[in-house]
Amino acid sequence: MGSIFERLAELERNGESAALCTVVRERGSVPRHAGSKMIVHADGRAEGTIGGGQMESRVIREAVAALASGAPILVSYSLVNPQEGDPGVCGGEMEIFVEPIKPHPALVVIGGGHVGKALVHLGKWLGFRVALCDDRAEFCNPQWAPGADEYLPVPIRDLPSRFKFHSQTYIVMPTRGVPFDVEGVPHLLDVPHAYLGVIGSRRRWATAAQKMQESGVPAEKLAHVHAPMGLELNAETPEEIALSIMAEIVMLQRDGTGESMKWSGVSREAEKQ
Repeated sequence: MGSIFERLAELERNGESAALCTVVRERGSVPRHAGSKMIVHADGRAEGTIGGGQMESRVIREAVAALASGAPILVSYSLVNPQEGDPGVCGGEMEIFVEPIKPHPALVVIGGGHVGKALVHLGKWLGFRVALCDDRAEFCNPQWAPGADEYLPVPIRDLPSRFKFHSQTYIVMPTRGVPFDVEGVPHLLDVPHAYLGVIGSRRRWATAAQKMQESGVPAEKLAHVHAPMGLELNAETPEEIALSIMAEIVMLQRDGTGESMKWSGVSREAEKQ
């Protein structure tokens, strides 16, 4: 059992996804008992076993689907009559909990200016693993922007070879101008990520996007970029701008709407008064 948990920890460190399948209930004659575990990868590879045979094959398919959807599921099987579709003849019943295990969310801040510095602080406070990238070493170190887990004083074009991007990577680019966006964004469009956002006005992004399209970057890829990034808070200070950006990221993480939660109705208690 220890090797399964060690393997899960290794997958998390490497930024990989997998599904943990655990037998949570069994009755009668079954191939494995409650507590048996198996790891399933997105390509269907399995580590460990919960009983083998057709039943395990079905669980693997369910695990791959759960990884795609991101939602855990509970599956039940009777192992009695294959002619009625049962995946076995042992005579018992099993329930297996399938839990997608995603990498820990990472925030990659590209641009170590005042907004980038605020994003490092807020991202870490919100529980992200934070990496700061800037080609200026004086803006990419713990003294200037304390709290990051990793400092990458390299050009944006080198970032894909220096940082392990994964499906839960949120990339924010508080860069210092259109030339950096035009040079940097194309290197990030195809790395695994959950979010890619660029700071600035609509006019700035329109200018950068046009230049990238003229150089051959497909418009459909640029359409997935959040630019300008953030929610409309009329933010002004670096800290307020960072709050706007992280609010959008949390909204997308939690499938929120960004709308005000103020309720304009009258409570029943107030009506009685």
